[in-house]
Amino acid sequence: MESLYLLIPLSVVLVFVIGVLFWWSVRSGQFDDLEGPGFRVVSDDDDPKRTGGKPQDHSMPN
Repeated sequence: MESLYLLIPLSVVLVFVIGVLFWWSVRSGQFDDLEGPGFRVVSDDDDPKRTGGKPQDHSMPN
């Protein structure tokens, strides 16, 4: 019975800390885009439309 006097306040404090950490992560944008980083890994970085640069000519000089 004496252990409940310690465990109940400890669990309330733990729930409060977890709630504050979850609130902070939502407010700081941690859950904004879950699929974007996965698509960026497989995207083509050499696409001139996305980079804004001119396409390079890779032909052999004459």
